[in-house]
Amino acid sequence: MRRFVRIFEAFTETDTVLSVSEIARRSGLHVATASRLIGQLADEGLLTRDPDGQVRLGLRIWELAARAQPALSLREAALPFMQVLHAGIRQHTQLGVRDGREVVFLERLSWPGATVNFTRVATRLPLTLSSSGLVLLAHAGTDLLEQVLSEPLPAATPDSIVDPSALRRFLAMVRREGYALCPGFLHADTTGLAAPLRGRDGQVVGAMSLVVPRDDRARMALGFLVESARQTSTVLGARSARSRVS
Repeated sequence: MRRFVRIFEAFTETDTVLSVSEIARRSGLHVATASRLIGQLADEGLLTRDPDGQVRLGLRIWELAARAQPALSLREAALPFMQVLHAGIRQHTQLGVRDGREVVFLERLSWPGATVNFTRVATRLPLTLSSSGLVLLAHAGTDLLEQVLSEPLPAATPDSIVDPSALRRFLAMVRREGYALCPGFLHADTTGLAAPLRGRDGQVVGAMSLVVPRDDRARMALGFLVESARQTSTVLGARSARSRVS
């Protein structure tokens, strides 16, 4: 099973089409072994082979991933509010969830001419580098925080939080204020904003975020983001209550 996973991990957000030899190199498998496993995955529709022999992810893997719960329910609940927020702010609007020590982005709405943004749907970032990740880390409990602090904190810019004490203070502020405001944490010219999405019993199940230029527009957008996250949380809470009754 692990060998199949290594084949899938060879693909990245930018390298979506690979040769068999490149997949073998990235996965650490012998070319013959990689070719055999790729053939098995292609037979199941999880990989696709082009006429020239190049390999790409198959449509069936996206079909299976789209069934994942609770990610699908979270996206369905958040998307209408994200669309309204996106139309008003006209910058990148995102939905993220935590997976271990990383944030995974389930959705991203972009506007023509919007500011630079490194994230795409299905990409990952360390929790401490993005506003979404910091919101999720702030509400994830002390055990995870200690795991994160057990290793050096990654830096993308001089404004990234790399000091453990500063991170603890920042996370306490996120819990107190109800949002994360991150000027220049991931890119020097942008500000990340994020607010928590709450489901059953008020537990944080995701984060809604904006990536805006690093100027006064960040503070102006903050209230709209927090309200959109609150409305989404109301829907999520109502769905959880109905599921308990049923």
